[in-house]
Amino acid sequence: MTQKLTIVLAQMTQVVGDLAANADAMRAIRARHQGADLILYPELQLIGYPPEDLVLKPALAERAATMLAELAADTADGGPAMLVGSVEREGDALYNIVALLDGGEIVATRRKHELPNYGTFDEKRVFAPGPLPDIVAWRGVKLGLPICEDGWLPTVSRHLADQGAELLISVNGSPYEIDKDERRLTQVFAGRVAETGLPLIFLNRIGGQDELVFDGCSFVLNADGRAAHRLVDWEAEERVTRWSKGPNGWACDSGAIAEWEAHPADIYSAMVISLRDYVERNRFPGVVLGLSGGIDSAICAAIAADALGPDKVWCVMMPSRFTSQASLDDAAGCAQMIGCRLDTIAISPAVEAFDAMLAGSFADKDVDITEENVQSRIRGVTLMALSNKFGPMLLTTGNKSEMSVGYATIYGDMAGGYNPLKDAYKLTVFAVSKWRNENVPRLSRNPVTPVMPDSIITKPPSAELRPDQKDEDSLPPYADLDRMLHMLVEEEASVDDVVAKYGFDRDAVVRIERLLMLAEYKRRQAPPGVKLSTRNFGRDRRYPITHGFRTA
Repeated sequence: MTQKLTIVLAQMTQVVGDLAANADAMRAIRARHQGADLILYPELQLIGYPPEDLVLKPALAERAATMLAELAADTADGGPAMLVGSVEREGDALYNIVALLDGGEIVATRRKHELPNYGTFDEKRVFAPGPLPDIVAWRGVKLGLPICEDGWLPTVSRHLADQGAELLISVNGSPYEIDKDERRLTQVFAGRVAETGLPLIFLNRIGGQDELVFDGCSFVLNADGRAAHRLVDWEAEERVTRWSKGPNGWACDSGAIAEWEAHPADIYSAMVISLRDYVERNRFPGVVLGLSGGIDSAICAAIAADALGPDKVWCVMMPSRFTSQASLDDAAGCAQMIGCRLDTIAISPAVEAFDAMLAGSFADKDVDITEENVQSRIRGVTLMALSNKFGPMLLTTGNKSEMSVGYATIYGDMAGGYNPLKDAYKLTVFAVSKWRNENVPRLSRNPVTPVMPDSIITKPPSAELRPDQKDEDSLPPYADLDRMLHMLVEEEASVDDVVAKYGFDRDAVVRIERLLMLAEYKRRQAPPGVKLSTRNFGRDRRYPITHGFRTA
């Protein structure tokens, strides 16, 4: 009977749909660990996670089956076995599986039983649930193989323990959310260990996939609940773990315990990694963005430089007659600190042309928000022209507070391909900006600090679309607004709930809820952006545009 095992945890990224690249990456890792017994790869490593409706293409499942067989054939060399995530079709049903490859064969497959269908997940749309999985007897060891959600709920793990499993191996595609790393370790999977009395391996992927980003944070828990290994967050790692079987079952030798990033460093890393993978995997040569002298565009420029390098960040200042000299100076100072290109294109000629064009139609109307929106749309057209002519993706810079209440101009500052701040409230923007001005991110391609003048952080936010404009002219202070929005959006609270908790003026909360509901049509047309919270707009919070419900 086997008494010793060497298991490698391959915490790695994936490219959805690029089966050949994913297979080659797995082969490369296997080649580096020929002395191991088993190499583990994250959920759906062969096809990428989440595949969404792409997985409904029959050709994808067919190609996955062929490549899985080829990977199995590789193991005929007597080297390590591989546990590979893929898909399997049987009749009209498609399953999310793990396959154990050894000795040149697919020696076992297990189908995911618990299919998450909440928040960002909708696996029941594309996959059929598998039965409660049996254990896998491999080299004299009884393995339990819960796939991601199978381990987040107790049923599958208890079933495997009842069948005599000796070790639980859970491969995951678990997206980043604030505080989720510790919750996975200390609550969810520590709970499975406590319930079963079995050691457990949690393996997660890294990297960005559209609006999702994966933080890794893989770990090994022994049967006593103590962590034997903690892998790094955000980065690829191939962790060799050594196991021994004693009178009380299998136990893992102690290894390195990585320290995972605290707030707001983790939020910043999520923004950097998601933008990097989005831009590079969609083959853009870089990004272009409007740099206004305000905090949102300044931190977006810093994030872009950290993600891609400052040479791939093109900032454009587009002053109007309302732009202050302070904003011009702050934008110039920010670009200089970051080390990126800054051009200035005044929008006054276009504003004057639009004024002249619309003069007849607007003759009996006062100047209002319409003229403000024209300025924003002129800036959007200008930036899109640069993007079209030279190829960089246009980055948008609106934060979640603004997007919640509709304080963004559709076809104006909302125009673009990606938004790092889409799920970041204004107070989060202030927090990450202050942090970045004092720290160089671990994953940065632009290791400089500070990245913006302090005056950008300390001055009152303003769109500068009319004389002496301030955001708080028409919105509550952000400290109050964000508390209202957090309850209304993240907690699905009512107006009365918000008033009872914080004592805000009820009419003010009623107004914010009304703005939140009315702005849904704008958010439907917004570019994607990285998910940070439990209720991001788009994947998690899916409200109808047309409805008449209000809580007050």
